[in-house]
Amino acid sequence: MKYILSVLVVLFAGQVIAQNTIADTYWNAHQKSIIDHYKTFLSIPNVTRDTPNIRKNAAFIQQWMKELGIETKLLEGITPGVTPAVYGKVTVPGATRTIAFYAHYDGQPVNPKQWGTGLDPFTPVFITAPYERGGKIIQLPDTAARVPENWRISGRGSADDKAGVMTILHAYAALKEQKAKLSQNIVFFFEGEEEMGSTHIGEIFERNKSLLNADLWVISDGPRHVSGRKMVVFGVRGDMNMALTVYGPKRPLHSGNYGNWAPNPARMLVELLAGMKDENNRVTIKGFYDDVVPLTETEKKAIAAIPDIETTLKKDLGIVQPEGNGASFLELLSLPTLNINGISSGNTGAMAANIIPVKAEAALDLRLVLGNDLNRQVEKVKAHIRSRGYTILDHDPSDEERLKYEKIIKISVGDGYNAQRTPMDLPLAQFVIKAVQASSKEPIVLQPSAGGSLPLIVFEQKLGAKVLTVPVVNFDNNQHAENENVRIDYLREGIGTMVSIMSGN
Repeated sequence: MKYILSVLVVLFAGQVIAQNTIADTYWNAHQKSIIDHYKTFLSIPNVTRDTPNIRKNAAFIQQWMKELGIETKLLEGITPGVTPAVYGKVTVPGATRTIAFYAHYDGQPVNPKQWGTGLDPFTPVFITAPYERGGKIIQLPDTAARVPENWRISGRGSADDKAGVMTILHAYAALKEQKAKLSQNIVFFFEGEEEMGSTHIGEIFERNKSLLNADLWVISDGPRHVSGRKMVVFGVRGDMNMALTVYGPKRPLHSGNYGNWAPNPARMLVELLAGMKDENNRVTIKGFYDDVVPLTETEKKAIAAIPDIETTLKKDLGIVQPEGNGASFLELLSLPTLNINGISSGNTGAMAANIIPVKAEAALDLRLVLGNDLNRQVEKVKAHIRSRGYTILDHDPSDEERLKYEKIIKISVGDGYNAQRTPMDLPLAQFVIKAVQASSKEPIVLQPSAGGSLPLIVFEQKLGAKVLTVPVVNFDNNQHAENENVRIDYLREGIGTMVSIMSGN
Protein backbone atom coordinates (compact mmCIF):
# COMPACT_ATOMS: atom_id res chain seq x y z
CA MET A 1 0.00 0.00 0.00
CA LYS A 2 2.85 2.40 0.80
CA TYR A 3 4.34 1.57 -2.61
CA ILE A 4 1.00 2.21 -4.34
CA LEU A 5 0.66 5.60 -2.66
CA SER A 6 4.22 6.55 -3.61
CA VAL A 7 3.43 5.69 -7.22
CA LEU A 8 0.30 7.82 -7.07
CA VAL A 9 2.33 10.80 -5.89
CA VAL A 10 4.59 10.44 -8.92
CA LEU A 11 1.80 9.74 -11.43
CA PHE A 12 -0.22 12.72 -10.34
CA ALA A 13 2.60 15.18 -9.78
CA GLY A 14 1.42 17.28 -12.71
CA GLN A 15 -2.14 17.21 -11.41
CA VAL A 16 -0.94 18.32 -7.96
CA ILE A 17 0.68 21.38 -9.51
CA ALA A 18 -2.35 22.23 -11.65
CA GLN A 19 -4.94 21.80 -8.92
CA ASN A 20 -2.88 23.42 -6.21
CA THR A 21 -2.36 26.35 -8.57
CA ILE A 22 -6.12 26.78 -8.84
CA ALA A 23 -6.71 26.55 -5.08
CA ASP A 24 -3.62 28.51 -4.06
CA THR A 25 -4.13 31.27 -6.60
CA TYR A 26 -7.67 31.76 -5.36
CA TRP A 27 -6.65 31.58 -1.68
CA ASN A 28 -3.73 33.96 -2.07
CA ALA A 29 -5.90 36.51 -3.87
CA HIS A 30 -8.73 36.44 -1.32
CA GLN A 31 -7.32 34.99 1.93
CA LYS A 32 -8.41 37.70 4.34
CA SER A 33 -11.84 38.20 2.79
CA ILE A 34 -12.39 34.41 2.80
CA ILE A 35 -11.65 34.29 6.53
CA ASP A 36 -13.73 37.38 7.29
CA HIS A 37 -16.67 35.82 5.44
CA TYR A 38 -16.18 32.58 7.38
CA LYS A 39 -16.22 34.43 10.70
CA THR A 40 -19.50 36.05 9.66
CA PHE A 41 -20.88 32.56 8.96
CA LEU A 42 -19.67 31.34 12.38
CA SER A 43 -21.35 34.25 14.13
CA ILE A 44 -24.80 32.86 13.27
CA PRO A 45 -25.79 30.54 16.17
CA ASN A 46 -26.31 27.01 14.86
CA VAL A 47 -27.53 24.82 17.74
CA THR A 48 -29.68 22.21 16.02
CA ARG A 49 -32.89 22.80 17.95
CA ASP A 50 -32.66 26.60 17.68
CA THR A 51 -34.93 26.62 14.63
CA PRO A 52 -34.97 30.38 13.91
CA ASN A 53 -31.18 30.61 13.84
CA ILE A 54 -30.80 27.31 12.01
CA ARG A 55 -32.95 28.75 9.24
CA LYS A 56 -30.77 31.88 9.22
CA ASN A 57 -27.80 29.60 8.57
CA ALA A 58 -29.67 27.93 5.72
CA ALA A 59 -30.53 31.34 4.23
CA PHE A 60 -26.88 32.45 4.52
CA ILE A 61 -25.67 29.36 2.66
CA GLN A 62 -28.34 29.67 -0.01
CA GLN A 63 -27.47 33.32 -0.64
CA TRP A 64 -23.78 32.38 -0.84
CA MET A 65 -24.60 29.74 -3.46
CA LYS A 66 -26.71 32.17 -5.47
CA GLU A 67 -23.78 34.61 -5.55
CA LEU A 68 -21.69 31.79 -7.01
CA GLY A 69 -24.28 31.20 -9.72
CA ILE A 70 -25.30 27.80 -8.35
CA GLU A 71 -28.87 26.65 -8.96
CA THR A 72 -30.22 26.30 -5.43
CA LYS A 73 -33.31 25.62 -3.34
CA LEU A 74 -34.28 24.50 0.16
CA LEU A 75 -35.33 20.85 0.42
CA GLU A 76 -38.03 20.17 2.97
CA GLY A 77 -38.99 16.83 4.48
CA ILE A 78 -42.44 15.27 4.81
CA THR A 79 -42.87 16.11 8.50
CA PRO A 80 -44.03 19.74 8.91
CA GLY A 81 -41.45 22.15 10.29
CA VAL A 82 -38.43 19.96 9.56
CA THR A 83 -35.15 21.85 9.20
CA PRO A 84 -34.43 22.16 5.47
CA ALA A 85 -31.39 20.97 3.63
CA VAL A 86 -29.75 23.47 1.30
CA TYR A 87 -29.46 22.02 -2.19
CA GLY A 88 -27.54 23.16 -5.22
CA LYS A 89 -26.46 21.75 -8.55
CA VAL A 90 -24.01 22.58 -11.29
CA THR A 91 -24.82 20.77 -14.52
CA VAL A 92 -21.98 20.21 -16.97
CA PRO A 93 -22.99 19.51 -20.60
CA GLY A 94 -21.95 16.03 -21.66
CA ALA A 95 -21.00 14.89 -18.16
CA THR A 96 -21.61 11.21 -17.46
CA ARG A 97 -20.91 11.29 -13.74
CA THR A 98 -22.40 13.23 -10.83
CA ILE A 99 -20.59 13.77 -7.54
CA ALA A 100 -22.54 15.04 -4.52
CA PHE A 101 -20.82 16.96 -1.72
CA TYR A 102 -22.29 16.87 1.79
CA ALA A 103 -21.62 18.82 4.97
CA HIS A 104 -23.87 19.88 7.85
CA TYR A 105 -24.38 23.39 9.13
CA ASP A 106 -25.90 22.64 12.54
CA GLY A 107 -23.85 22.31 15.72
CA GLN A 108 -23.88 21.09 19.30
CA PRO A 109 -25.29 23.09 22.23
CA VAL A 110 -22.93 25.44 24.04
CA ASN A 111 -22.30 26.59 27.60
CA PRO A 112 -20.49 29.95 27.34
CA LYS A 113 -19.19 29.61 30.91
CA GLN A 114 -17.08 26.64 29.85
CA TRP A 115 -15.33 28.47 27.02
CA GLY A 116 -11.86 29.61 27.95
CA THR A 117 -12.08 32.65 25.72
CA GLY A 118 -14.67 34.12 28.09
CA LEU A 119 -16.66 35.20 25.05
CA ASP A 120 -19.85 34.09 23.42
CA PRO A 121 -19.02 30.87 21.47
CA PHE A 122 -20.69 32.50 18.48
CA THR A 123 -18.24 35.38 18.55
CA PRO A 124 -15.39 33.76 16.61
CA VAL A 125 -11.88 34.85 17.58
CA PHE A 126 -8.33 34.11 16.49
CA ILE A 127 -6.26 32.03 18.91
CA THR A 128 -2.57 31.15 18.80
CA ALA A 129 -3.03 27.49 19.80
CA PRO A 130 -5.64 25.26 21.47
CA TYR A 131 -6.80 26.95 24.66
CA GLU A 132 -5.95 23.84 26.71
CA ARG A 133 -2.34 24.10 25.53
CA GLY A 134 -1.90 27.73 26.45
CA GLY A 135 -3.47 29.34 23.42
CA LYS A 136 -4.31 33.03 23.67
CA ILE A 137 -6.77 35.27 21.88
CA ILE A 138 -4.96 37.47 19.41
CA GLN A 139 -6.16 40.45 17.39
CA LEU A 140 -5.31 40.96 13.75
CA PRO A 141 -4.04 44.49 13.12
CA ASP A 142 -6.36 46.58 10.96
CA THR A 143 -3.50 47.13 8.53
CA ALA A 144 -2.81 43.40 8.06
CA ALA A 145 -3.40 42.14 4.54
CA ARG A 146 -3.35 38.47 5.56
CA VAL A 147 -4.06 36.27 8.56
CA PRO A 148 -1.10 34.12 9.72
CA GLU A 149 -1.95 30.57 8.78
CA ASN A 150 -0.54 29.06 11.96
CA TRP A 151 -3.39 30.76 13.83
CA ARG A 152 -6.73 29.15 14.56
CA ILE A 153 -10.32 30.34 14.59
CA SER A 154 -12.23 29.43 17.75
CA GLY A 155 -16.01 29.30 17.84
CA ARG A 156 -18.83 26.79 17.77
CA GLY A 157 -19.09 25.16 14.37
CA SER A 158 -15.64 26.33 13.28
CA ALA A 159 -14.53 22.72 12.75
CA ASP A 160 -17.73 20.68 13.02
CA ASP A 161 -18.98 21.20 10.43
CA LYS A 162 -19.17 24.66 8.93
CA ALA A 163 -15.61 24.03 7.78
CA GLY A 164 -17.06 21.40 5.46
CA VAL A 165 -19.53 23.88 3.99
CA MET A 166 -16.82 26.52 3.68
CA THR A 167 -14.20 24.36 1.93
CA ILE A 168 -16.73 22.87 -0.50
CA LEU A 169 -18.18 26.21 -1.61
CA HIS A 170 -14.82 27.97 -1.81
CA ALA A 171 -13.47 25.09 -3.87
CA TYR A 172 -16.21 25.67 -6.40
CA ALA A 173 -15.57 29.42 -6.27
CA ALA A 174 -11.88 28.78 -7.02
CA LEU A 175 -12.70 26.57 -10.00
CA LYS A 176 -15.19 29.11 -11.33
CA GLU A 177 -12.85 32.07 -10.91
CA GLN A 178 -10.04 30.22 -12.67
CA LYS A 179 -12.45 29.15 -15.42
CA ALA A 180 -11.52 25.51 -14.89
CA LYS A 181 -13.34 23.09 -17.16
CA LEU A 182 -15.43 20.59 -15.20
CA SER A 183 -16.03 17.06 -16.47
CA GLN A 184 -18.73 16.00 -13.99
CA ASN A 185 -21.96 17.35 -12.55
CA ILE A 186 -21.79 18.60 -8.97
CA VAL A 187 -24.54 18.38 -6.37
CA PHE A 188 -24.33 20.34 -3.09
CA PHE A 189 -26.28 19.17 -0.04
CA PHE A 190 -25.96 20.88 3.33
CA GLU A 191 -27.96 19.38 6.20
CA GLY A 192 -29.25 21.08 9.36
CA GLU A 193 -30.11 18.12 11.62
CA GLU A 194 -26.94 16.02 11.76
CA GLU A 195 -26.21 16.74 15.41
CA MET A 196 -29.52 15.19 16.45
CA GLY A 197 -29.08 12.08 14.35
CA SER A 198 -30.21 13.27 10.90
CA THR A 199 -33.72 12.33 12.01
CA HIS A 200 -35.48 13.44 8.85
CA ILE A 201 -32.80 13.03 6.20
CA GLY A 202 -34.52 9.90 4.90
CA GLU A 203 -37.70 11.94 4.34
CA ILE A 204 -35.77 14.60 2.45
CA PHE A 205 -34.13 11.92 0.30
CA GLU A 206 -37.44 10.22 -0.49
CA ARG A 207 -39.16 13.47 -1.37
CA ASN A 208 -36.31 14.75 -3.57
CA LYS A 209 -34.77 11.58 -4.99
CA SER A 210 -34.62 12.83 -8.58
CA LEU A 211 -32.75 15.98 -7.53
CA LEU A 212 -30.27 13.99 -5.46
CA ASN A 213 -29.35 11.38 -8.02
CA ALA A 214 -25.54 11.02 -7.86
CA ASP A 215 -22.98 8.31 -8.50
CA LEU A 216 -21.00 9.12 -5.37
CA TRP A 217 -21.44 11.20 -2.21
CA VAL A 218 -18.40 12.83 -0.65
CA ILE A 219 -18.95 13.61 3.03
CA SER A 220 -16.89 16.46 4.48
CA ASP A 221 -17.07 15.92 8.23
CA GLY A 222 -14.70 14.99 11.04
CA PRO A 223 -10.95 15.40 11.44
CA ARG A 224 -7.98 14.37 9.35
CA HIS A 225 -5.57 11.78 10.71
CA VAL A 226 -3.75 12.49 13.97
CA SER A 227 -0.49 12.65 12.01
CA GLY A 228 -1.92 15.57 10.02
CA ARG A 229 -2.11 13.62 6.79
CA LYS A 230 -5.10 13.92 4.52
CA MET A 231 -7.32 10.87 4.47
CA VAL A 232 -10.23 9.07 2.87
CA VAL A 233 -12.57 7.08 5.11
CA PHE A 234 -14.65 4.34 3.48
CA GLY A 235 -17.22 3.67 6.16
CA VAL A 236 -18.73 4.50 9.51
CA ARG A 237 -20.08 2.51 12.41
CA GLY A 238 -23.79 2.31 13.05
CA ASP A 239 -25.22 3.40 16.38
CA MET A 240 -27.93 2.33 18.80
CA ASN A 241 -28.63 3.43 22.37
CA MET A 242 -30.34 1.54 25.17
CA ALA A 243 -31.51 2.88 28.55
CA LEU A 244 -31.61 0.35 31.41
CA THR A 245 -33.42 0.78 34.73
CA VAL A 246 -33.21 -1.84 37.50
CA TYR A 247 -35.71 -1.58 40.36
CA GLY A 248 -35.31 -2.14 44.10
CA PRO A 249 -37.70 -1.25 46.94
CA LYS A 250 -40.58 1.15 46.30
CA ARG A 251 -39.02 3.75 48.64
CA PRO A 252 -35.45 4.45 49.86
CA LEU A 253 -34.54 2.29 52.84
CA HIS A 254 -32.11 2.76 55.74
CA SER A 255 -29.03 0.75 54.83
CA GLY A 256 -28.49 -0.39 58.40
CA ASN A 257 -32.03 -1.53 59.04
CA TYR A 258 -32.52 -3.19 55.65
CA GLY A 259 -29.01 -4.00 54.45
CA ASN A 260 -28.52 -7.72 53.59
CA TRP A 261 -32.29 -8.07 53.16
CA ALA A 262 -33.64 -5.55 50.62
CA PRO A 263 -32.29 -6.02 47.06
CA ASN A 264 -30.00 -3.14 46.10
CA PRO A 265 -30.61 -2.08 42.47
CA ALA A 266 -27.20 -0.36 42.23
CA ARG A 267 -25.40 -3.60 43.05
CA MET A 268 -27.69 -5.58 40.75
CA LEU A 269 -27.09 -3.26 37.79
CA VAL A 270 -23.33 -3.09 38.33
CA GLU A 271 -23.18 -6.88 38.52
CA LEU A 272 -25.27 -7.23 35.35
CA LEU A 273 -23.11 -4.78 33.41
CA ALA A 274 -19.83 -6.27 34.68
CA GLY A 275 -20.91 -9.64 33.37
CA MET A 276 -21.24 -8.30 29.84
CA LYS A 277 -17.45 -8.32 29.38
CA ASP A 278 -14.74 -10.82 30.35
CA GLU A 279 -11.29 -10.23 31.82
CA ASN A 280 -9.95 -9.50 28.33
CA ASN A 281 -12.63 -6.80 27.80
CA ARG A 282 -14.39 -8.89 25.16
CA VAL A 283 -18.18 -8.75 25.14
CA THR A 284 -19.62 -11.99 26.54
CA ILE A 285 -23.10 -11.60 25.06
CA LYS A 286 -23.87 -14.66 22.94
CA GLY A 287 -23.44 -14.02 19.21
CA PHE A 288 -22.29 -10.43 19.68
CA TYR A 289 -19.51 -10.77 17.09
CA ASP A 290 -20.97 -13.58 14.97
CA ASP A 291 -22.31 -11.54 12.04
CA VAL A 292 -19.35 -9.16 11.64
CA VAL A 293 -18.17 -8.90 8.02
CA PRO A 294 -14.38 -9.32 8.16
CA LEU A 295 -11.99 -6.84 6.59
CA THR A 296 -10.85 -7.60 3.08
CA GLU A 297 -7.19 -8.06 2.29
CA THR A 298 -7.16 -4.60 0.69
CA GLU A 299 -8.59 -3.09 3.86
CA LYS A 300 -6.09 -4.95 6.05
CA LYS A 301 -3.21 -3.63 3.95
CA ALA A 302 -4.63 -0.10 4.23
CA ILE A 303 -4.72 -0.38 8.02
CA ALA A 304 -1.15 -1.69 8.10
CA ALA A 305 -0.01 1.41 6.17
CA ILE A 306 -1.61 3.92 8.57
CA PRO A 307 0.88 5.69 10.88
CA ASP A 308 0.82 4.54 14.50
CA ILE A 309 -1.03 6.85 16.86
CA GLU A 310 -1.34 4.70 19.98
CA THR A 311 1.84 5.97 21.64
CA THR A 312 0.62 9.54 21.16
CA LEU A 313 -2.86 8.70 22.43
CA LYS A 314 -1.61 6.87 25.52
CA LYS A 315 0.47 9.86 26.55
CA ASP A 316 -2.21 12.40 25.70
CA LEU A 317 -4.97 10.50 27.52
CA GLY A 318 -2.97 9.02 30.42
CA ILE A 319 -3.68 5.37 29.53
CA VAL A 320 -1.17 2.63 30.38
CA GLN A 321 -2.99 -0.41 29.02
CA PRO A 322 -5.80 -0.04 26.50
CA GLU A 323 -8.63 -2.52 26.19
CA GLY A 324 -8.69 -4.90 23.24
CA ASN A 325 -6.44 -7.73 24.47
CA GLY A 326 -3.55 -6.73 22.23
CA ALA A 327 -5.52 -5.76 19.12
CA SER A 328 -4.51 -2.47 17.57
CA PHE A 329 -6.55 0.73 17.81
CA LEU A 330 -7.50 0.51 14.12
CA GLU A 331 -8.34 -3.21 14.21
CA LEU A 332 -10.76 -2.54 17.04
CA LEU A 333 -12.64 -0.02 14.88
CA SER A 334 -13.85 -2.97 12.81
CA LEU A 335 -15.55 -4.61 15.81
CA PRO A 336 -18.88 -3.71 17.45
CA THR A 337 -18.76 -2.08 20.88
CA LEU A 338 -20.84 -2.05 24.02
CA ASN A 339 -20.11 1.06 26.05
CA ILE A 340 -21.53 2.34 29.33
CA ASN A 341 -22.20 6.01 28.63
CA GLY A 342 -23.33 6.71 32.16
CA ILE A 343 -24.64 5.09 35.31
CA SER A 344 -26.47 6.53 38.31
CA SER A 345 -28.16 5.46 41.53
CA GLY A 346 -28.64 7.42 44.72
CA ASN A 347 -26.19 10.22 45.53
CA THR A 348 -22.44 10.49 46.08
CA GLY A 349 -20.00 12.96 47.61
CA ALA A 350 -21.45 15.53 49.97
CA MET A 351 -24.99 14.40 49.09
CA ALA A 352 -24.39 10.71 49.89
CA ALA A 353 -26.87 9.13 52.32
CA ASN A 354 -26.94 5.73 54.03
CA ILE A 355 -29.74 4.27 51.93
CA ILE A 356 -30.67 1.43 49.65
CA PRO A 357 -31.86 3.29 46.52
CA VAL A 358 -35.08 2.58 44.72
CA LYS A 359 -33.55 2.20 41.26
CA ALA A 360 -30.35 2.25 39.25
CA GLU A 361 -30.03 3.49 35.69
CA ALA A 362 -27.48 3.10 32.91
CA ALA A 363 -27.18 4.33 29.34
CA LEU A 364 -25.60 1.91 26.87
CA ASP A 365 -24.14 2.84 23.49
CA LEU A 366 -23.86 0.06 20.91
CA ARG A 367 -21.62 0.85 17.94
CA LEU A 368 -22.31 -1.43 15.00
CA VAL A 369 -20.06 -2.57 12.17
CA LEU A 370 -20.76 -4.02 8.73
CA GLY A 371 -22.87 -7.16 9.11
CA ASN A 372 -24.56 -6.13 12.36
CA ASP A 373 -28.26 -5.34 12.28
CA LEU A 374 -29.34 -2.88 14.96
CA ASN A 375 -32.51 -4.77 15.92
CA ARG A 376 -30.68 -8.08 16.02
CA GLN A 377 -27.90 -6.60 18.15
CA VAL A 378 -30.42 -5.18 20.64
CA GLU A 379 -32.14 -8.56 20.89
CA LYS A 380 -28.81 -10.20 21.70
CA VAL A 381 -28.39 -7.82 24.63
CA LYS A 382 -31.95 -8.45 25.80
CA ALA A 383 -31.47 -12.22 25.56
CA HIS A 384 -28.35 -11.93 27.71
CA ILE A 385 -30.25 -9.93 30.33
CA ARG A 386 -33.09 -12.47 30.38
CA SER A 387 -30.53 -15.25 30.86
CA ARG A 388 -29.54 -13.51 34.10
CA GLY A 389 -33.04 -13.90 35.45
CA TYR A 390 -34.50 -10.50 34.59
CA THR A 391 -38.02 -9.78 33.40
CA ILE A 392 -37.87 -7.02 30.78
CA LEU A 393 -40.54 -4.33 30.74
CA ASP A 394 -41.02 -1.24 28.59
CA HIS A 395 -42.62 0.69 31.46
CA ASP A 396 -42.19 1.29 35.19
CA PRO A 397 -43.41 -1.81 37.07
CA SER A 398 -46.84 -1.90 38.66
CA ASP A 399 -47.36 -3.14 42.22
CA GLU A 400 -48.62 -6.43 40.82
CA GLU A 401 -45.51 -6.85 38.64
CA ARG A 402 -43.21 -6.05 41.57
CA LEU A 403 -44.77 -8.87 43.59
CA LYS A 404 -44.71 -11.30 40.64
CA TYR A 405 -41.14 -10.94 39.31
CA GLU A 406 -37.94 -11.23 41.36
CA LYS A 407 -35.70 -9.13 39.08
CA ILE A 408 -37.21 -6.37 36.93
CA ILE A 409 -35.51 -4.18 34.36
CA LYS A 410 -37.01 -1.54 32.09
CA ILE A 411 -35.34 -1.19 28.70
CA SER A 412 -35.90 1.74 26.37
CA VAL A 413 -34.37 1.61 22.91
CA GLY A 414 -33.59 4.79 20.96
CA ASP A 415 -33.48 5.38 17.22
CA GLY A 416 -30.46 4.01 15.44
CA TYR A 417 -28.95 2.96 12.14
CA ASN A 418 -26.63 0.33 10.75
CA ALA A 419 -23.01 0.67 9.67
CA GLN A 420 -21.94 1.53 6.14
CA ARG A 421 -18.75 0.66 4.27
CA THR A 422 -17.78 1.28 0.66
CA PRO A 423 -15.34 -1.19 -0.95
CA MET A 424 -11.94 0.41 -1.47
CA ASP A 425 -11.42 -1.16 -4.88
CA LEU A 426 -14.50 0.34 -6.53
CA PRO A 427 -13.60 2.57 -9.52
CA LEU A 428 -15.30 5.57 -7.86
CA ALA A 429 -13.37 4.94 -4.65
CA GLN A 430 -10.14 4.76 -6.62
CA PHE A 431 -11.04 8.04 -8.33
CA VAL A 432 -11.39 9.78 -4.95
CA ILE A 433 -8.18 8.23 -3.62
CA LYS A 434 -6.29 9.56 -6.63
CA ALA A 435 -7.91 12.97 -6.40
CA VAL A 436 -7.14 13.44 -2.69
CA GLN A 437 -3.62 12.10 -3.15
CA ALA A 438 -3.16 14.56 -6.00
CA SER A 439 -3.76 17.41 -3.57
CA SER A 440 -1.18 16.19 -1.04
CA LYS A 441 2.60 16.01 -1.03
CA GLU A 442 2.50 13.19 1.57
CA PRO A 443 0.94 9.74 1.17
CA ILE A 444 -2.66 9.97 2.31
CA VAL A 445 -4.30 7.72 4.91
CA LEU A 446 -6.89 5.20 3.72
CA GLN A 447 -9.11 4.08 6.61
CA PRO A 448 -11.73 1.34 6.06
CA SER A 449 -14.05 2.73 8.74
CA ALA A 450 -14.26 5.57 11.19
CA GLY A 451 -14.89 4.85 14.83
CA GLY A 452 -17.73 7.34 14.97
CA SER A 453 -21.17 7.08 13.45
CA LEU A 454 -23.14 8.84 10.74
CA PRO A 455 -26.35 7.57 9.11
CA LEU A 456 -24.55 6.99 5.81
CA ILE A 457 -26.40 3.73 5.27
CA VAL A 458 -29.46 5.91 4.52
CA PHE A 459 -27.64 7.33 1.48
CA GLU A 460 -27.28 3.81 0.08
CA GLN A 461 -30.79 2.68 1.03
CA LYS A 462 -32.70 5.75 -0.15
CA LEU A 463 -30.55 7.00 -3.03
CA GLY A 464 -28.65 3.91 -4.17
CA ALA A 465 -25.34 5.79 -4.05
CA LYS A 466 -21.92 4.99 -2.68
CA VAL A 467 -20.50 7.18 0.08
CA LEU A 468 -16.98 8.19 1.13
CA THR A 469 -15.81 10.61 3.82
CA VAL A 470 -13.03 13.11 3.15
CA PRO A 471 -12.37 15.07 6.38
CA VAL A 472 -10.59 18.42 6.26
CA VAL A 473 -10.06 19.75 9.83
CA ASN A 474 -7.39 19.23 12.49
CA PHE A 475 -7.82 16.32 14.93
CA ASP A 476 -7.39 18.57 18.01
CA ASN A 477 -10.38 20.73 17.14
CA ASN A 478 -12.49 20.11 20.29
CA GLN A 479 -15.58 19.30 18.27
CA HIS A 480 -18.73 19.01 20.41
CA ALA A 481 -16.85 20.59 23.32
CA GLU A 482 -15.87 24.00 24.56
CA ASN A 483 -13.10 25.91 22.76
CA GLU A 484 -13.83 24.32 19.39
CA ASN A 485 -11.31 25.52 16.82
CA VAL A 486 -9.98 25.05 13.32
CA ARG A 487 -6.50 25.64 11.93
CA ILE A 488 -6.44 28.21 9.15
CA ASP A 489 -3.89 26.27 7.10
CA TYR A 490 -6.24 23.27 7.21
CA LEU A 491 -9.00 25.38 5.69
CA ARG A 492 -6.67 26.31 2.83
CA GLU A 493 -5.65 22.68 2.33
CA GLY A 494 -9.28 21.56 2.57
CA ILE A 495 -10.21 23.86 -0.30
CA GLY A 496 -7.40 22.29 -2.30
CA THR A 497 -8.73 18.80 -1.54
CA MET A 498 -12.22 19.68 -2.71
CA VAL A 499 -10.89 21.39 -5.85
CA SER A 500 -9.09 18.18 -6.71
CA ILE A 501 -12.22 16.02 -6.31
CA MET A 502 -14.54 18.49 -8.07
CA SER A 503 -12.26 18.88 -11.06
CA GLY A 504 -12.79 15.21 -11.79
CA ASN A 505 -9.52 14.66 -13.60
